[in-house]
Amino acid sequence: MLDPTVVARADEYAAQFKQRDPFRHIVIENFFAPESADSLLAQFPDFERGNARSENGTLGNKSTIEKIRELGGAYAALDDLIKSDAFLKTISRITGIPNLLYDPWYFGGGTHESRNGQDLDAHVDFNRHPIEPWHRRLNLIVYFNHEWELDWGGTLQLHSDPRSPDNRTIDVLPLFNRAVIFETTEWSWHGFPPIQLPADRTDLTRRSIALYFYSVERPADELAPTHSTIYVDRPLPERFRPGYTLSGDDVQELRILLARRDQHNQRLYRDITALTEQIETANGPVLQNVMQYARRLVRRLTR
Repeated sequence: MLDPTVVARADEYAAQFKQRDPFRHIVIENFFAPESADSLLAQFPDFERGNARSENGTLGNKSTIEKIRELGGAYAALDDLIKSDAFLKTISRITGIPNLLYDPWYFGGGTHESRNGQDLDAHVDFNRHPIEPWHRRLNLIVYFNHEWELDWGGTLQLHSDPRSPDNRTIDVLPLFNRAVIFETTEWSWHGFPPIQLPADRTDLTRRSIALYFYSVERPADELAPTHSTIYVDRPLPERFRPGYTLSGDDVQELRILLARRDQHNQRLYRDITALTEQIETANGPVLQNVMQYARRLVRRLTR
């Protein structure tokens, strides 16, 4: 199922992967054998079949399915491939990360499909497996779009630091059978700008398969406290300057940006509330001080 050239060029890819620009990654063309890539696209699930609801429960423009084995023979073969010892050793050879583990739950992974208007704020991914005591180490994304242009948005962007005014990005067009493998660390910022398709191409969607890999241990200099996905909200467009007159589309964009910030704040509020409830069941002056600090955070978020 894997194109033989991927294994043949593994050492070449390994040399490229080591370069930290902006962090370790590699782009591989023709990742799957042609007939396998065609079968995966042919059996790609309909948008309506997936989970298209956002974190706040509203229906959105992104649909995902984690249990890919149920999607058809091509996806059962993909599942068999990525958990095989040979495949995991090949990816370890390319990335230099030993003893990689396949995720049978596909947490956050599987098929991803995004419609016109969808974007993904720059973020670093959750760093520990939700069930097993594993460290998340790699993202492997394969795209399934026969046509895509840079000015359509939706391009994968790898950021040096989206919080910095000197942020640099590398753009990767999501073209058919193109794979991107990159490390999952506290500095592997990535996302994609809003999809803005031409009026005569709004029937297109951005399709990909996302696979995540783990390990029991990781280097000490990469360790960090367990956390969920960390987002950096998209800034206001540069055209918003003193004297600029807002259009109807501008107002709608502002509403979307503000709603997204509200959603992120609500998630933080839920997390802190849950933490407060746990602390309230504990005793001791140190824990009481932590509880008071958590309450102050809750008050700041709800102002």
